Amino acid sequence: MLQHSFSHIPSVGVKTERKIWGSGVCSMDDFIASPPVFLSKNNSGRIADHIHISKEKIASKDVIHFYNNFHSRDQWRIFREFRDSTVYLDIETTGLGAPGDIITTIALYDGKEIKYYVQGENLNDFRDDIMAYQVIVTYNGKTFDIPFIENYFDISISHAHLDLRYILYSLGYSGGLKLCERRLGIGRKGILADVDGFFAVLLWNDYKKKHKDKSLETLLAYNIEDVLNLEYLMVEAYNRKLNDIPLSINKLNIPRSPNNPFDIDELTIKRIKSQYYSY
Repeated sequence: MLQHSFSHIPSVGVKTERKIWGSGVCSMDDFIASPPVFLSKNNSGRIADHIHISKEKIASKDVIHFYNNFHSRDQWRIFREFRDSTVYLDIETTGLGAPGDIITTIALYDGKEIKYYVQGENLNDFRDDIMAYQVIVTYNGKTFDIPFIENYFDISISHAHLDLRYILYSLGYSGGLKLCERRLGIGRKGILADVDGFFAVLLWNDYKKKHKDKSLETLLAYNIEDVLNLEYLMVEAYNRKLNDIPLSINKLNIPRSPNNPFDIDELTIKRIKSQYYSY
């Protein structure tokens, strides 16, 4: 999509970009070969200069150039070209960030490899591992996950950040990650559907207080399921965004997620439910 984009160029807004496309100039290369006639020579030359810069930035894998210059509504366009340096991220915590709240687990998935981090074991490894990527995809991470991470580790996360909460909202989907999943055809099945953020805290407390390994494994299964589903949602959202682009651009194939390395333990969930939930 980047090769077809002009809205990251200063003074090229939505209307001008669509007018460029409507003139038959559908890509950066098209523009260089034959600028649209409705633009003045000076404007064409200025835009062409920026196109040459953009092509260099694509070749050098400089995602921040595009992320910073696109309006937030168009930042989704970076995904295809930078998918190989994208990671899907989700954290579990003991609260919303009040003093004393901590990160319990973190899950990462880069489309190939699943990584997970556990408080008291390897959590600090996350600080270095996250720097291997250029783009982060989350659901509600701009409001919660990333600020929590930055405060907890005292680090700055300056990656390009695609928050699916806002991308999906622009497509008419809202109401939380699980509801979006169900509406887009990947609702969680079985007892996994009963696990939510509050239950994740109960699982962590059960693991720490009672040394129940099954509780930690269930928590990790839930955490990792989130990031595996984020890839599906990102690809689906990208393809649906393309529907609004008046060009013929190939859509991405829906990915097939790997097996989750952890299993939800049904007996653990039933036991904790019996302790904390009344019916």
